[in-house]
Amino acid sequence: MDQKILWDCHMHSSFSADSDTPMEDMIQTASDLCLEGICFTEHLDPDYPKTPEGLDFSLDIPAYRSRLDELKEAFNDQISVNFGIELGLQPHLAGTFSELLKEVPFDFVIGSSHLVHGYDPYYPDFFEGRRESECYMEYFESILENIAAFDEMDVYGHIDYVVRYGPNQNRQYSYGRYKEILDEILRTLIRKNIGIELNTGGYHYGLGEPNPCVNVIRRYHELGGEIITIGADAHTPDKIGYAFDKAADVLRECGFSYYTVFQNRQPVFHKL
Repeated sequence: MDQKILWDCHMHSSFSADSDTPMEDMIQTASDLCLEGICFTEHLDPDYPKTPEGLDFSLDIPAYRSRLDELKEAFNDQISVNFGIELGLQPHLAGTFSELLKEVPFDFVIGSSHLVHGYDPYYPDFFEGRRESECYMEYFESILENIAAFDEMDVYGHIDYVVRYGPNQNRQYSYGRYKEILDEILRTLIRKNIGIELNTGGYHYGLGEPNPCVNVIRRYHELGGEIITIGADAHTPDKIGYAFDKAADVLRECGFSYYTVFQNRQPVFHKL
């Protein structure tokens, strides 16, 4: 019988501005699901613009690290708990993030695009008065700008995150429509030894696909990409390990026989 995915390497707790869930509840649920390990990747998005909800995407890293260490010890005989971060990339933050990674011994670093030239596609004003395709292209162009400025992450998060929130979501989106720029992103990541993630959040956002979509994951493998982590992007316990059976099938369909988990910033490959 095929081994299923036993590590969820993208999740949030109340240390992230957009989650209210205590860290111990996330760990207990993951343990109850018989996962082997998880990695918290709390949000750090400096210079995030004011939101209608008043969210603050700064991160108290000492408090986060201290609590994680306590719970790592408390759950030691049940599940492995790794210490990660999701950096909200913007080119002007490159120096700040570089210094942070010299100082703090994370297990795993996701670099993600949440803001596009100051706008978060989560909010409708990013799309107002513009063609959806133009907005998607600007998002992908901003990924290349971010990688040019900063390349010290382990993987690039949910590469087509923008389609979760577009007026038509992914109904008019495909790898083929944006092939040229998506290939440039993938080749650049591979050249810099940065992986990608298969983020099952796309399934719980109703896309019917992960982020990035299956054809982007397939193309990453075709181009020689080897590092791929799996995460549900859970902010609540019910989303932990979400659609991991589908994720395993997608990886195999795209040519992978393993998935990746980072420990002390080093990739460890787990057979599917």
